[in-house]
Amino acid sequence: MKVSQEKKNKILEQILAFLYTSSPKPIFTSHIAKEIARDEEFTKKLLIELKTKGLVYEVKKNPKGKFYKKRSRWILSDKAYKSYQELL
Repeated sequence: MKVSQEKKNKILEQILAFLYTSSPKPIFTSHIAKEIARDEEFTKKLLIELKTKGLVYEVKKNPKGKFYKKRSRWILSDKAYKSYQELL
């Protein structure tokens, strides 16, 4: 099933809005996927796209400094956070 670019952009907006509301706490991919009611792999693909645009950062370490083997947490970049603040 193919998702149109318009719908994909709306989903990207949902992801950014959710990360803004939970900022500065990094959120796991699975939790983001559950919150926006999407598949985890699709959500991860979109998060990586946002990462390449510089809108989110990927956190690969747990709070104790150990690297995750398969998991990632995501946080809104400073640039994106400031843009959201200006809108509100």
